[in-house]
Amino acid sequence: MNIIIKTPEEIQKMRELGRLAAEALDYIEDFVKPGITTNEINHLIHDFQTQVQGGYPAPLHYGNPPFPKSCCTSVNHVICHGIPDDKPLKNGDILNIDVTIRKDGFHGDSSRMYAVGNISPIAKRLIDTTHASMMAGIGAVRAGATLGDIGYACQQVAENAGYSVVQEFCGHGIGRDFHENPQILHYGKKGQGIKLQSGMIFTIEPMINQGKRHLRILADGWTVVTKDRSLSAQWEHEVLVTDTGCEILTVSPKYGKP
Repeated sequence: MNIIIKTPEEIQKMRELGRLAAEALDYIEDFVKPGITTNEINHLIHDFQTQVQGGYPAPLHYGNPPFPKSCCTSVNHVICHGIPDDKPLKNGDILNIDVTIRKDGFHGDSSRMYAVGNISPIAKRLIDTTHASMMAGIGAVRAGATLGDIGYACQQVAENAGYSVVQEFCGHGIGRDFHENPQILHYGKKGQGIKLQSGMIFTIEPMINQGKRHLRILADGWTVVTKDRSLSAQWEHEVLVTDTGCEILTVSPKYGKP
């Protein structure tokens, strides 16, 4: 497996790109209200990344079939890769916005959950538990730990809360390429998988379902939904492995916390 260990210069560029991704997610927060469409959110993200940040939205035209929008917007039972459209958001919806900016040959990737208006306690518990699952995975990162340690930590938080972990999609290395090795599973066993090395950069982005983990992919080739139509949530941060732990590269500049 070809895993790219970043140089100090590359790490500094990745810090800059991680900050830009987090800034875009901070920026869009005030617009997420009942009545706005995810297409409008997509246009706001596109303009912010291109006109304000001087970058380019990496999802646009990515993959096969080419992704048609500049960000992913996954509402309620959509697990990931939701395509922005003209349907207005409703009070009580939950929304994941996933952004990736490309600039100066590097990428910054992060996603967050947003509450649309007033959400139910059930939905809030799912969102909070998914965030805790991600942070548990991040807490397992350090040089010498294994990929299995990360997956185990994420899985324990989710399943102890009565939720299920999506297994078909995972985190990934990132740098000059949008998706690099290694793949970061959000389930696993302690001590299994490759050992982490200082200088690796990857995303941790658990997708947690309120019901069963099973999914289906819609005819558009991108949108992934829960098979039982239960709610799903996801958070994503980019982390740099260090000798003593890790550095989160996509901390919110607005709130100063992950």
